[in-house]
Amino acid sequence: MSEDLSRKRLGRGLAALIGDLDRPDAGRDEFSAVRADGMAAIERIAPNPRNPRRAFAEPDLEDLTQSIREHGIVQPVVVRRMPDDKFEIIAGERRWRAAQRAGLIDVPVVIRDVSDRVALELAIIENVQRADLNAVEEALGYQQLIDEHNYTQADLGQVIGKSRSHVANTLRLLKLSQHVREMVTDGSLSAGHARTLVTAIDPDLLARRIVDEGLSVRQAEALAQQPVRIGEPAKPRADGTVQKDADTIALEKTLSDALGLKVSITHGQKGGDIKIRYSTLEQLDGICHKLQRAH
Repeated sequence: MSEDLSRKRLGRGLAALIGDLDRPDAGRDEFSAVRADGMAAIERIAPNPRNPRRAFAEPDLEDLTQSIREHGIVQPVVVRRMPDDKFEIIAGERRWRAAQRAGLIDVPVVIRDVSDRVALELAIIENVQRADLNAVEEALGYQQLIDEHNYTQADLGQVIGKSRSHVANTLRLLKLSQHVREMVTDGSLSAGHARTLVTAIDPDLLARRIVDEGLSVRQAEALAQQPVRIGEPAKPRADGTVQKDADTIALEKTLSDALGLKVSITHGQKGGDIKIRYSTLEQLDGICHKLQRAH
């Protein structure tokens, strides 16, 4: 298959490559319209180690497992042949994992003999179209295609059906620290929140504040656009409140972690206040005990 033809078909989605190559009844847009080539023993199938998808939400996986127990696998797993009579998953790893949990011996498969490049493209396309990748996984998949197969951002946009700006903004997430990336992966931060962190002076600190205070994306954008550098005096916002410096925010975080309660610090030229928020008398009693032990 030529590279241009491959990209054209990939641009139409996963079903295009599966269905158009040699199936007279294919060409429909729905993946479920594609018939399986047959059944394959589940132990002969292995996941693709280069699959951009790394996280599989436990509740979703359990729901799919229960569905497979009751109804079987509706959509076949797409695989390619490997040595020793084995298969490697191109698309459908979540179904394969759920089928294992459900105790299936074999699963329906569609077999396609494709290159490493096309297998990676298909894995990204299927997951992006189904919104199965978190933003960091999506960015890593894009970067892998750029590094290994010399894709441009425009190429990627055409192949996956997204704008070049979407590809560029997604790739920018890879500039964030590993800690912040993990917060995106585990769902603590949304993709929208993560994008606001790219231009922040201290992305890790702002990420913690977003989570701790439940900030909206718009609030996070405002903080990122008007950063306070460590050591600078606090500046008033337009609404009259004071934007805290990074040292104060870090100290609030340290005290909050130590007490297990929300701590707020405000200070000015003549001193300041420390506020510890508690919800129950038991929490207040715990604070008193900790202060007494300190003496």
